[in-house]
Amino acid sequence: MKTLAKSIILLSFLFVFSQTFAQLQLPAIFSDNMVLQQQSDAPIWGKANPGSTVKIVPSWNGKEYVATVDANGKWIAKLQTPSAGGPFKVTITNNKTTKTFQNVMIGEVWICSGQSNMEMPLAGWGKVKDYEKEIAEAVYPNIRLIQVQKATSSYPLDDVKVNGDSWQECSPATIALFSATAYFFGRDLHKNLNVPIGLINTSWGGTIAEAWTSKESLMTMPYFKNAVEAYSALPRDVEVRKASVLKKQEEWNNNAIAKDFGFEKNIPVAANLNYNDTDWTTAKLPGAWETNGLPDFDGVVWYRKVIDIPQQWSNKELTLSLGTIDDSDITYFNGVEIGRTDGYNVPRNYTVPKQLVKKGKAVIAIRVFDTASTGGVQGEPDNFYIAPKNNKVAMIKLGGDWKYKSSVNIKEMGTFPRLDNENPNVPTALFNAMIAPLIPYRIKGAIWYQGESNADRAYQYRTLFPLMINDWRTKWGYDFSFYFVQLANFMAVNNEPEESTWAELREAQLQTLNLQNTGMATIIDIGEANDIHPKNKQDVGKRLALQAREYTYKQNITSSGPMYHYYRLEENKIRLFFKLGNSKLKVNGGNNLKGFSIAGPDKKFYWADAVIDGEQIVVSSPKVTFPVAVRYAWANNPACNLSNTEGLPASPFRTDNWTGLTEKNQ
Repeated sequence: MKTLAKSIILLSFLFVFSQTFAQLQLPAIFSDNMVLQQQSDAPIWGKANPGSTVKIVPSWNGKEYVATVDANGKWIAKLQTPSAGGPFKVTITNNKTTKTFQNVMIGEVWICSGQSNMEMPLAGWGKVKDYEKEIAEAVYPNIRLIQVQKATSSYPLDDVKVNGDSWQECSPATIALFSATAYFFGRDLHKNLNVPIGLINTSWGGTIAEAWTSKESLMTMPYFKNAVEAYSALPRDVEVRKASVLKKQEEWNNNAIAKDFGFEKNIPVAANLNYNDTDWTTAKLPGAWETNGLPDFDGVVWYRKVIDIPQQWSNKELTLSLGTIDDSDITYFNGVEIGRTDGYNVPRNYTVPKQLVKKGKAVIAIRVFDTASTGGVQGEPDNFYIAPKNNKVAMIKLGGDWKYKSSVNIKEMGTFPRLDNENPNVPTALFNAMIAPLIPYRIKGAIWYQGESNADRAYQYRTLFPLMINDWRTKWGYDFSFYFVQLANFMAVNNEPEESTWAELREAQLQTLNLQNTGMATIIDIGEANDIHPKNKQDVGKRLALQAREYTYKQNITSSGPMYHYYRLEENKIRLFFKLGNSKLKVNGGNNLKGFSIAGPDKKFYWADAVIDGEQIVVSSPKVTFPVAVRYAWANNPACNLSNTEGLPASPFRTDNWTGLTEKNQ
């Protein structure tokens, strides 16, 4: 009987397993209206009953392709595609199940990825320049769009979810919420190549490059190794995972408190009024601690401020408003915890119980914990106050000098364990969920607009960004074209030359051109001081398309502005040489070049006089008698106007390799 029972259980298991893939399944990237890469072996894959066969017949040649389903229920076939054209249909049969994809085009397929400037739609929150007109005129049935929905994962997924469950023909009804940069890129290619274009948009605002990179590649960078191992080791079951992470967080916090001078026997002594903080440093709040004495710090920092409580406030509830704090805080009033919050973008509004409110001196203490990037009390000054409840008029403003002292350095503690179920800014999270499922769909190349979120680690980006590009190419199995957008000008214009994290990030992007089959669209002339999302996405897409047209499609055009090549010292001047192709140097607007600065051995930069001399530029300043270095457009938002005769701007550059703001940032 036991043998019979075991047999029944085994048969039941096999039946259930076979039913799992009994119905023919294909990933969401395959649907009606899709574009397959022309003149290639285009893979098509899915799941079905193990051991069965899948037959694929495309209408362009009528040939039958046969794939055998493996023991894991997976199958793959490669279809030989013709030159651009269509519409066609693709019929897929497995046992008694048949799927037919209609209105399939053969053309050029591009992945479009990055952060918010790639995600930015024509309408919606984007509202690009002339968006209503652009949407009304977006009647291009042979441009096909597919929008990957946002998702994260600690391990590579097999499939994605897509808007509308399928590819869409480009029309006023489908383009409004699609990536503007991707659309204008695809439109330019479509007009100039006269072939169908497929655009796969997989982007997410505010994300870091390491989130779009695989585990295998990130493990080669020591900085990311521990975080990647911890994330990939998380249990896949949500509840088990949550319990595991909460336990690790408790252990981490207990260890941090044990190392924190602010606690004695778990009592927050640093929050007491009579605590001796004479050796603490002073900082201006609100403000990130990176600009308040802690330029390279992640971990725990204590802040203290002593205030005078007026008589009329005694025994009354108070409202303490601290704005936003990055990432989390525990806040105390006279040594008593009055609130704690986790989340960099969550306003802190705490109630001080009336029994704690007495006339005279009182201390507000904030224990701030930040795990990465910027940290500190970063809200608006207007939201930084203490006042009687429902009586903001009587407030005491808290902006100004606070005492602070760092207590726990995260570098000495190891990575803080997080659940990160929906956090996109975790190494590998977006590659696993939004790139891996698309592989090996045949593509011609990729366009990329990202970097803002990595600007404070620009030196690291010199390694990380090329690593990510090679990572994708390795996963796809070939060196496809990869074109990216250099950061636009943004923030206030500086009156004098100074250091800039955004300039350093642009330099990291420029250096990535050393990687084969890459290209860069420079947009230093079309950014906006007050908007990190420039509205002119038409020129962004066009400049990316110029790169593809010259280098991927071998058209005889000029796709880039002047590129700095090398320099030569000439007495009290520096002569700059450029890569110009078939173009020439030009001042874009006005008669005088702007944006050049020059320095001597003291490394002090001054605005310089710069003149075009044939195919070179000569730079000098009466303030620098022995110049050794020149910088161009080296600022967050530089005033600069060097271009070529086609009107394409020169990339920012510097001739020196002096230490930058982000060199030590990890």
